[in-house]
Amino acid sequence: MNRPIDDICSRLLPLALAAAVAWLATPASSSAAADSEPPRLVLQITVDALRADMPQRFARHYGEGGWRYLLEEGTRYINANYQHANTETIVGHASLATGAYPADHGMIANVWFDRETGALRYNIEDPEHTLLTAGGGVDASQEIDPTQRAARSEGRSPRAIRVSTFGDELASFSAGRAKVFGVSVKDRGAVSMAGHAGTAYWFSKATGTFVTSDYYADRYPEWVEVWNAAQHPQRYADTEWTLVGDVEEYLFGDADDRSWETDFPGWGRTFPHSYGPGDGKYLTTFLTLSPAGDELTLDFAKALLEHEGLGQDDVTDYLAISFSATDYINHLFGPSSLEAEENQRRLDRTFAELFRFIDEQVGLDRTLIVLSADHGSPEAPGYLNELGIQCDYFDPEAIDRDPAFEALKARFGIGEELIETYFHPYLYLDRDVIRERGLDQGEVERAVAAELMSFPGIDLAVSSRALLGGDLPDVWKIRAVLRNHDPDRSGDIYVVFAPHVFIRDFDGLSVAATHGSPWRYDTHVPVIFAGHGVGPARIARPVTPYDIAPTLSAYLGINSPSGSRGELLEEVLHRDGR
Repeated sequence: MNRPIDDICSRLLPLALAAAVAWLATPASSSAAADSEPPRLVLQITVDALRADMPQRFARHYGEGGWRYLLEEGTRYINANYQHANTETIVGHASLATGAYPADHGMIANVWFDRETGALRYNIEDPEHTLLTAGGGVDASQEIDPTQRAARSEGRSPRAIRVSTFGDELASFSAGRAKVFGVSVKDRGAVSMAGHAGTAYWFSKATGTFVTSDYYADRYPEWVEVWNAAQHPQRYADTEWTLVGDVEEYLFGDADDRSWETDFPGWGRTFPHSYGPGDGKYLTTFLTLSPAGDELTLDFAKALLEHEGLGQDDVTDYLAISFSATDYINHLFGPSSLEAEENQRRLDRTFAELFRFIDEQVGLDRTLIVLSADHGSPEAPGYLNELGIQCDYFDPEAIDRDPAFEALKARFGIGEELIETYFHPYLYLDRDVIRERGLDQGEVERAVAAELMSFPGIDLAVSSRALLGGDLPDVWKIRAVLRNHDPDRSGDIYVVFAPHVFIRDFDGLSVAATHGSPWRYDTHVPVIFAGHGVGPARIARPVTPYDIAPTLSAYLGINSPSGSRGELLEEVLHRDGR
């Protein structure tokens, strides 16, 4: 390991003492694990961009043992919503891991503007911890996610997450004996869930392998080297993503070719989608744009479970798996598409194989499973427009060119650019220009925010200084923005688009749908617990995904993460009437 043992101990010892005190003070009646054998394994599944209605919507396709196991035998919370404003990938994953608001855990956006360096900062970017695989970073020619292109360094670590995670607290409580891992196609999906004390692995499109950084280890375990050497992505070469059933079986079977879907070069917008040759430039990208990305994640997670010996002793281990295909597919085709429908059918098979393997290796009755999502997903405007629901796209580059904005600059005597950069949802003003003109930062922010709210498609624009000063009405949208606010990382103006208004352009690629709003389609996600004695139930009272981390902690009788703001889900804790 690259982290000295005294460094680990110095970080874990205070947490361990706090956890022990909390455990001794916990009444037996408040923890379901207090009067039964604790689970051997906690499996946390995150399905990126899984809106709450999607699992049930496509249930006609499900077999046994996958989605049906969760939906029929699990405790389902059907009214779970995030309460922060920026529903992006790292924001939701960090909230799931910590039980904290973004304002506390610090992951306020996939990308923010670093005023010290004068450049955009990718959330888990860390130049001090490089990848173990040379050339394993993001290759811009293969990456459709512009948040990755903002990164100046290929290094990755969880150090920018400001509070502890559930995995950290489990490691602390067990004196480092608990095995803690995070796995995902996306680096931010793995790193955030593994936390500071665990180990994260993610898929490199550049090399077609699962990689990690020297924050976690000096070298790969032998089993990782063997798995990567097998070149698993090559089994998809010269094959196609096809439907597993007859097209007549599908809700969207007659809607495969839609003009508003993304026609990614070489991938197309209709079935079958060809992966191309094994040496093709976009093979690994195409894998992530289909269920193949989740299948590769599953295969790697199964190898990890077996070779790292998870769930094989009396110390509870933790494995977080984030499946990313749903997010990419929703972006390109929308959640109401044949591709999205087929993806859920394939995800059902992936779940069935995962649960079968865990039952064989550990036992489902010895495994506590929780599933949720980092955010929901809006419908593609083209789809809603077909139904008569008005939707539109917003061009952020038009802001600084607008005559009203030019007039605003003239009012403050600013002849040059006033906007430093805009990376949704944050607009960053040029503070040097404001200071040189002797202007009041708060006054300029409020004037810009007021002008922005006159733009069609913008529902709310909030000044950072006004947020910190409490000079705003106490309404749900302001509270959501405040929960997302970090004074060091957030922009000067937070922009909320009106419902069904989106930015379409992703670094030159026009996509069908984008998330990131405080509206219900982006905040509403499933929360399902299953396994280890958790029985079937359907709970309609309002809950939040922040509740997961403290509930898992209470279930095991350990300390909650340091920034946790969630409530305990008593239906999970008091299973079987206890």
